[in-house]
Parts: sequence; C-alpha cells; structure tokens
Amino acid sequence: MRTPAAAGAAGGGRLIRRPNLSLLADRCATPRALARVHAAMLVSGRLADDAFAASRLLAAYAALSPSPAAAAVALLSSLPCAPNSFMLNTTLRALASSPDPAAAFPFFSRLRATGALAPGRHTLPALLKAAARLPLPLRVSEQLHALAVRHGFHHDAYVANGLVRAYAVAGRLCAARRVFDEAPHRKANVYTTLVSAYAQSGRHGDAIAAFDEMVAAGFEPGGAALASVLSACARSASGGLQMGRRVHDLMEARGMTAPVGAILGTALVDMYTKNGAIQEAVAVFDGMPERVPATWNALISGLAHHGHGERALAMFQRMLREGVRPNATTFVGALTACCHAGLLDEARQLFRSMEKDFGVAPGIQHYGCMVDLLGRAGLLKEAEEMIRGMTCEADTVIWGALLTACKNHGYLEIAERAVEEMLTLDPTNHGVYVVLSNMYAEAGRWRDVNRLRKVMKGARLSKIPGASTVSSDGSREQTGKVPV
Repeated sequence: MRTPAAAGAAGGGRLIRRPNLSLLADRCATPRALARVHAAMLVSGRLADDAFAASRLLAAYAALSPSPAAAAVALLSSLPCAPNSFMLNTTLRALASSPDPAAAFPFFSRLRATGALAPGRHTLPALLKAAARLPLPLRVSEQLHALAVRHGFHHDAYVANGLVRAYAVAGRLCAARRVFDEAPHRKANVYTTLVSAYAQSGRHGDAIAAFDEMVAAGFEPGGAALASVLSACARSASGGLQMGRRVHDLMEARGMTAPVGAILGTALVDMYTKNGAIQEAVAVFDGMPERVPATWNALISGLAHHGHGERALAMFQRMLREGVRPNATTFVGALTACCHAGLLDEARQLFRSMEKDFGVAPGIQHYGCMVDLLGRAGLLKEAEEMIRGMTCEADTVIWGALLTACKNHGYLEIAERAVEEMLTLDPTNHGVYVVLSNMYAEAGRWRDVNRLRKVMKGARLSKIPGASTVSSDGSREQTGKVPV
C-alpha cells in the first residue's frame, strides 16, 4: 500500500516534505520568526512527542528573548508534556550563553527547589560558564565549586574544566591550577583551558609549561591550545622563539600547515615577528591561502617595530591592492613604520586618509605617532595644535611626548603649557617640575629655577624614579612619572 506522499510522486505530483522545525528554530534570528516556528510545532503536534524539538525551541527562546529566563519558564509551563532533564539542561546552557547569563541562576534555583533538576555533570558546566561571564565571577564560582564538591562532581572532567575557566576569568589562577592538579581524569579541553588562562593573564612561561605538559601526557593540541601557546611564545621574556619553532614543527608533523588556516597562520606570523624572525614570518604569510586583516596587521606591525619601515609601508600598499580593508590597528602599524623611517609626509597622508577614505576614526595611538613624528621634526606648534584638536581625550602620556620633544628642542613656551596640562590631568605627577626646572637652567632662567624649587620644597616633593613616555609607535607605556 502506497503512502499519499508516494502516490503523489508516482502520479507526477510534487513530493511534499515536512519541514525540519527543529532546524528552523535554530536558524531564527528574531522573536517574531521564532513565534511562527513555535506555532507550526503546536499545530503539527511535534511538542507533544519530540523532546529534541522542544529543547531546540527552548534554546532559541532563551537566546532571542529580551527576558530569557521568563520566556523559558513560560514555554516550559505551556508544554503538553513534562520537561525532562535534557530540555532543562538545554535551556540552562542557552541562558548561560545568552546576553544575560545571570538569568541562568534564578532559573536553576527554581528548578532545584521543585526537584525538577539537581546539580550534575551536565548542569554544573553550564552554570560555571554563566558564572565566568558575570562582571564579578569569583563569589558565584566559589559557591558552585562548593556545590560540586557536596554532590561529588568536582573531579568530573567537564566540571573541572568549567571551574578552571571560571577561576581564571576571576583572576584566581592559583585556584584554577589547584582544581587542575586535583582532577584525576584530565581531558584535552582542561589542558587547553589552562594554557589559554595562563596566556591571557600574561603568565607566558606558565602557558608554555602547561602546553608541554599537555603534549607529554599524550593529548593532541587543538587550534585553541596552539593559538594560545603561540601567543605566549610571542610575548615570553625568554625562549619564546625556540618554543614557537617547536610548536610550528609540531603543527607541520601533524599536517596542520598544509595549508595553515587563517587563525593559526596569523598566530605564527605574530609569534615570529614579535621575536624578530622576520624572514620566517614572511614565509608563513606568503604560504597562507587565506589572510584576514589581523594577519596583515601582525606582519605590518612586526616589520615596523623591527626597523623595516619601508617594507611595512610596502606591505600596507599590497594589502590595499589585494582589496583588504585596513582597520585602526593597521593604521597604527603603518604610522609606526613612518615613525621608524622618519617619513613625516607619508604619515600625514596616511593620517588624513584614515577617516576620509576608510572611515577609521583616529585614536590615541594614531595621534601619539603623529605627535612623536612632529616632535622629532621640531614642529612643536603643529604637534600642540594636533593634541588640542584631538577627537579623543588627551592624557598625560601624549602631553609627556610633547614635553619630551620640547626638552630636546629647548622650546620652553610650549613646555610650560604641556606641564600645565599634565598637572591638571595628574596633580601627583611631580616629575614634570624637575623637567621644566632643568629646561629653565639650560636657558639660564635662574629666577624660574628658584621659583620651581620653592614650589617643590613647599609641596615636599621628591625625585621619582622611572619614566612616562610615548614610544615611537604611539603605544602608551608608563613605568612611573616623568624622569627627574
């Protein structure tokens, strides 16, 4: 006996397929579209006998609704069947990933109070993910840790991974490491989380050591672990290049560079350029079939920082020829190249083209590069005018760059105004008095020297070691106050 669908096909009719409503729910981009899919599920009876369809609908509502928890609870109460743990955990994961991750906690508390859902190996990772996304994650993470211990899930690999991530985000790397060390059954994802946590926290040596542990334990590092350890190698105080080459060799041995993808390729270029291995960086760059703007930025900035200003600008032009649109970071690299090569006219042209041709508003780093170039050229009035005309707020760093240029060129009038602006922004920056006093002394203005010394003595100011500067790439580096 033929079904109606088969009969229709045999009779030359069109075969009508039922739409995959679960898939449609996942693809909805607006609450209105989701409501239509919901209505279709009700009419077709899918919600009564398909837990998976109900779970996808719950996840979609949690992701799209302005009030995710309320929407999830309302939908759960309207289901024709009692929600099972799969539906509830799906909803919990969706809430944890929603724009309002805090909504996951009252939702879980309500379910726990009614006995509908207990803490478990599927529930706790979702809650820990939500905790890691909170503005202040530590207290909630500690409470969830205690809950995991109480219910015997703290040694579960997925729960341990969530705890490591949550503690790392909260800045408690010692606690994260303790959870890792106490986990009896570690998986690759726990190692990856630890490597990433160390790298993102600036503990580059620890990130490299954790990666070595991962490989020695026989785990295959994935893209996230490789990108994290390469980032650590790029910023490590020592041994970064050697380790980065080892990671590159590992990738080649496992067929991950034939060809290399955009993310890992960019990480390799960044690692090589930051370690000064320009030739190897260019070789990786040229071998990449796909390059994203970050790839170009890594190479342009690397060339600029290592004194290859003209090559960096040539790479910038190649980027434009290949139709890749530059962003704010690209222009910092290109302007840095101009600084290193002393190309003021080219820098002016680049700076003008940023907003005019590419819609990129100049930021403090771009202005810092221009002030540095103008200061080196002795164009101090133009540098001051540029600072006063900035579209973003000037700070002591950029005024300090102007003051340094005034000191180098002996331009007292602008130096006095720069000092005034710096003290307005930071009255504790006492070192500027000494800089200005030294400039007065070099100009033979001893009356002003004595006046400033009285000011310093009256305020009981002392010499403060360190410096506050803008480097030639416009980056904001501060190791103390203006040198005295």
